[in-house]
Amino acid sequence: MRPGVRRVAFVVFDGVTMLDVSGPSEVLHQAGRLAPPYELVLVSPGGGPVTTSAGLTLTGTVTAAEAGAPHTLIVAGGDRLARQPIEHELLDTVRALAERAERVASVCTGAFVLAELGLLDECRATTHWRHAETLARRYPRTHVEPDAIHIRDGRLLTSAGISAGIDLALALVEEDHGPNTARAVARELVVFMQRPGGQSQFSTALATPPARGDLLRSLIADILADPGADHSLPTMAARAAVSPRHLSRLFRAELGTTPARWLERVRLDRAQQLLLDGHSVTSAARTSGLGSDETLRRAFARHLGTTPSEYRTRFGTTGPSRRELPRHRPG
Repeated sequence: MRPGVRRVAFVVFDGVTMLDVSGPSEVLHQAGRLAPPYELVLVSPGGGPVTTSAGLTLTGTVTAAEAGAPHTLIVAGGDRLARQPIEHELLDTVRALAERAERVASVCTGAFVLAELGLLDECRATTHWRHAETLARRYPRTHVEPDAIHIRDGRLLTSAGISAGIDLALALVEEDHGPNTARAVARELVVFMQRPGGQSQFSTALATPPARGDLLRSLIADILADPGADHSLPTMAARAAVSPRHLSRLFRAELGTTPARWLERVRLDRAQQLLLDGHSVTSAARTSGLGSDETLRRAFARHLGTTPSEYRTRFGTTGPSRRELPRHRPG
């Protein structure tokens, strides 16, 4: 292997999700045009062709014995890993490679393989939000954080579903070659620079379960339409024609949270978008309804594990500019 080249082994198997492999692979391939290249190798339990969940075939896979010692191991995901027992051949393959690798990562449900091997015991980890509860229940010694994009705990990295593998790969590139290379790759692929690992996998609006009653549904719709307006508890209660105490009980019963906590997440979502649109931290805080810079910073630290300035830098300065984006998205 040439000096500076890092070998990255992707573990694949029948039923693997195609984008879990192709997304991170393309990130690493593009990085190799700007820095010492990565040597990518596909590894499967038996070697030979592998059929993805989309029905496409990956060829040229090798066995763990043929793969040598990788610098980084990435275990791709597939829905069956969360639904069916994981076969011994796949576990043996990952175990052999993990023993030789400096970094061990998973995309989506690939975390189930790492957890089954005990690699995630007493570690923080994440996976696709749809499978996070199953992962936590099946492997109680793993500290599952269901709302994170990707998490690093020592040499172990886990990421959420599908496109989060791209964020994970960009984080690896930044670690290996610095932020400028990672930004250049993100720009080349017309994606945003990697989302901070602690960022939510989905917005509060999407994550909020539908309210059962018309009263709360109407109130939620009003708040989502204008998060920056006056939505104090007394104001919301007056709008809904109920007492503040009764409104709090409705939020608890139907949404499992308090009005204040839910409102903060809605406003945080709005502030994130304002930052991406070019607003200053002060403007985003004021327009979103969070008020002050300090309140916005505390909300970012509490929910996203980053700062507003870092978030804006990672998105606004390294994502595709408006000139690079088509005027109309293809249908």
